[in-house]
Amino acid sequence: MILDPSILALMLGSILVSLMLLYASCFGIQILRNWDISSGSELQLALERKTYLISTLISYAFGFQLLSLFLFIYTADDLCRLFVGAMCEAGTLMVNNYGYPALILKIFNFIASGAWLILNYTDNRAQDYPLTRAKYWLLLIIAPFILYEAIVQCMYFLELHPNVITSCCGALFSTEENGLGSGLASFPIMPMKIIFYSALSALIANGIYFYRAGGKSGYLFFFLGAGMFIVSVEALISFISLYIYELPTHHCPFCILQGEYGHIGYLLYGLLLVGSVSAVGIGALMPFRKKGSLENILPGILRKLTLISMIAYVIFGIIATWQIIFSNLRLESY
Repeated sequence: MILDPSILALMLGSILVSLMLLYASCFGIQILRNWDISSGSELQLALERKTYLISTLISYAFGFQLLSLFLFIYTADDLCRLFVGAMCEAGTLMVNNYGYPALILKIFNFIASGAWLILNYTDNRAQDYPLTRAKYWLLLIIAPFILYEAIVQCMYFLELHPNVITSCCGALFSTEENGLGSGLASFPIMPMKIIFYSALSALIANGIYFYRAGGKSGYLFFFLGAGMFIVSVEALISFISLYIYELPTHHCPFCILQGEYGHIGYLLYGLLLVGSVSAVGIGALMPFRKKGSLENILPGILRKLTLISMIAYVIFGIIATWQIIFSNLRLESY
C-alpha cells in the first residue's frame, strides 16, 4: 500500500460513511415498519424526533460521498507519477483489477446520493414529511452499493504497488487496440457529433416544454437527462477530447484533468454530474407530484431542477463547441 494523505482520507472516510449508513439503515427499517404521521403514539413521536437527526447524519454522509468522487479522481491522477507506463489516471486505475470498478461505483453512488439529497430536501419542505418512507426505501437500496464501493476502493488502494508496470492512456484508448476503451474511442466521429447535438437539442426542447407546462413530460426529461450523461461521456472520448488535445489520435478522457489543459476536465465532468443528478432527481420526484402537501411545493422544485439540468448540459455543449471551433485541429475525414 502507498501511504498518502488523500488515500488515508478516502479509506477512512468511506469506512465512516459505510458505518453511518448501516446505522441509518437499521433505523430506516423501523421507519418502514412503524411510520404513521397520523398517529399520536409515543413510538411515532420518538420516530419523528429521531428521523430529523438521522436525516442530518445521512446528509453529511452523502455530502462526503459527493466530494469523495473528485478526491478519488484527483488522487488517482496524482499517483500516476509512481507507476511506470502511467501518464494519467487511466494508467493508475489499471494497476490492479479494482481501479475502474471503484470509479464506476463512485460515479453511480454520486448520482444516487444526489437523488437522495434532493428527495430529503423536498421532504423537509412539507409539514407532514410525505416522502419519509420513500427516502428510507431509497437509502436501503443505496447503502449496499456504498458499502461495496468502500470495499472495492480499499482493495484498490491496498493493492497499489509502485513497482507495477501499467498501460498508458494512449494504449487503453487507441482505436487500433481491443477493449472497452478502444471501442469507445473508435466510434465514428461524425455520427457521434450528430447523436450528441441531437440528444442535447431533444433535452433542451423537452426541458423547456416541461418547465412551462409540467405534466408527465418530466419522465421523458429524466430519461433524456440520464441518457445525455452517457452520450456526453462517449462524445468526450470520441471527438471532443481530440480538439482539446489538438491531436487526432488522443482520445483519453482523463488527461483533460491535468494542469496542462487548464484542469478543464473537472469543469466538464462537474457539469455532467450536476446535469444528470438534477435529471435523476426529477425522476425520483415525479411519482409524488400529486401527493397532498407536495402538490403546491413540488412544481417549483421540479422547475428548478429542470433549469439546473438544462443549464449544466448547455454549458457543457457550449464548451465542447468552443473547443471544436477554436482548436487548431481540423479533422477532414470521419
